[in-house]
Amino acid sequence: MTLTAEKLVSIAMTNPINVQILSRLPSLHLNQCMLTAGCLFQAVWNHQANQPADWGIKDYDVFYFDTDLSWEAENEVIQSAQALFQDLGVNVEFKNQARVHLWYGERFGKAYPALQSSRDGVDRYLVAGTCIGLDVETGEVYAPNGLEDTEQGILRINPKNPQPDLFEQKARSYQARWPWLEILAP
Repeated sequence: MTLTAEKLVSIAMTNPINVQILSRLPSLHLNQCMLTAGCLFQAVWNHQANQPADWGIKDYDVFYFDTDLSWEAENEVIQSAQALFQDLGVNVEFKNQARVHLWYGERFGKAYPALQSSRDGVDRYLVAGTCIGLDVETGEVYAPNGLEDTEQGILRINPKNPQPDLFEQKARSYQARWPWLEILAP
C-alpha cells in the first residue's frame, strides 16, 4: 500500500476515539487546532500489524495556538477538554504551542524556540516520520516529512529537533510496542 494522506485518515478513523475527538473539538473554538502524533501514525502501524486501531496508543495529542501565554488560559482549555472528553476513558492532552518554549527547557534540559504556529510544533517531533497532524477545521493532513517513513516503519531523527538521547528513548518506546520498526542511527 502507498500511504497517502487520504489513506492515513481512513485508517486513523477506524479508531472510534479519533472519530469522537474530531467530532467534538470544534466546540472548543481553538485556533489552529490539530489532532496529532501517535493516534494518527500508530493507527497505521496497528493496521500493518493487524492490531486494533487504538492498540498501544498512550494518549491523544491536540495542539492549538493561542497568543495568551498564561498558564491560566491553557488550563482553562485543559479543564474544558476534560469535561468534554471524560466519557471516552482515554488521556487527551492539550498543548498551546505558543507556550511550549516557556516550560520545555525546565522539563527537558534544552532551550526551545518560540513557535509561530501549531504546525511549528508538529515540525519538532523527535522522530521525522511522526511529524503528522490533522487540521480539525479543514481535515487537511500536515506531514512536513511525508508519509514514507511512517508507511515503512522507519524511525529516524528529525533534523529540525536533533536530540539523540531523547530520540533514542522515543524510538525504543515505539519499537517495544511494534518490534518490526527499524531505528536508523542518528
